[in-house]
Amino acid sequence: MADQEPDAPVLGSVRVAHRPAAGAGDDSGAPSAGSDQLDRVSAVPDRLDGVSAVPDRLDGVSAVPDRATLRLALVVGGLVLAVLLGFGLGRMNNGGTAAAVGGADSALADHAHAPGLGAHSHGADQAAAAEAGGLAVSRDGYTLTPLSAEFTAGRAGELRFQIRDGQRRAVTRFAVVHDKPMHVIVVRRDLTGHQHLHPTMAADGTWSVPLTLPQPGIWRAYTDFTALADDGRQTATTLGVDLVAPGGYAPRALPAPATATTVDGFTVGYEGTPQPGLTVPMSFRVTGPDGASPVLERYLGAYGHLVALRDGDLGYLHVHPEPELADGTIRFWLTTPGPGRYRLYLDFATGGEVRTAEFTVTVQ
Repeated sequence: MADQEPDAPVLGSVRVAHRPAAGAGDDSGAPSAGSDQLDRVSAVPDRLDGVSAVPDRLDGVSAVPDRATLRLALVVGGLVLAVLLGFGLGRMNNGGTAAAVGGADSALADHAHAPGLGAHSHGADQAAAAEAGGLAVSRDGYTLTPLSAEFTAGRAGELRFQIRDGQRRAVTRFAVVHDKPMHVIVVRRDLTGHQHLHPTMAADGTWSVPLTLPQPGIWRAYTDFTALADDGRQTATTLGVDLVAPGGYAPRALPAPATATTVDGFTVGYEGTPQPGLTVPMSFRVTGPDGASPVLERYLGAYGHLVALRDGDLGYLHVHPEPELADGTIRFWLTTPGPGRYRLYLDFATGGEVRTAEFTVTVQ
């Protein structure tokens, strides 16, 4: 028993025998094949299913694994091949998707060329761009809290309000967008009396701006802003609230749709056809009283600002133009959320004065 060779260790799927002592023989007394060779532990058939096997010894190590090892190798190889094929197909599919949503004909491509999509939507996606804002006092975690909401028609007053977060705290940090941290749009519910205002904020987060409502009726005030959260997140949104000027209210009918209008002797016309849910270009050209194109000046960092309000619910869209003029025109990319009538208000500056051209557009 003391002379019995211990079991051979297993390396992977190949068994290796211990080297016997120098000069030792097998049970028959025959000398070993050589002191530099390892004895075979088990014989390996020289044929597998009729096929001649490869030499069964390489430097004393069995070269042919057993059948279980062959099956394992085939299974592992198949799994590796399947993974590689799946990875390749995945890359192909991802590439196709990216081309579909980011190609020149896609909505995403339009978005890339349209820095002002949606309701002051800085970096908003296409779905957000097609959604009208200003329909609620609370949205995106912020609430518009008016501190004054009743006015006397024709008399100077003051609009005061706060923007509060989810904990009812007054927000005091806002991003400056187009030269201002807060844009306020006021219009009567028949879409007349449009005003574009810029209030100032006190240390406690109270905004205030002088406001005169020239006619009695229900007015809508929109606060268009980008709030900065404590963790640095920016949220661009538009909130809306009704203002009241008591008195007899006789709503006016919307003017008929037209592609050109006149304000203070300037003729403003546009090209482009808004379509529901699609982003389309709209180019506005200004012509002076002498028939020539005036020198357009930047107002709030741009050559023009366009607000669109939907007749009926007064859904709000605030769209900014491309940074430079396009062949002398102010070009916007407009996404209307659905069919209906819209009133467009274009602010432009020339000669140091800001004017507003208004249009009625029917989207079908």
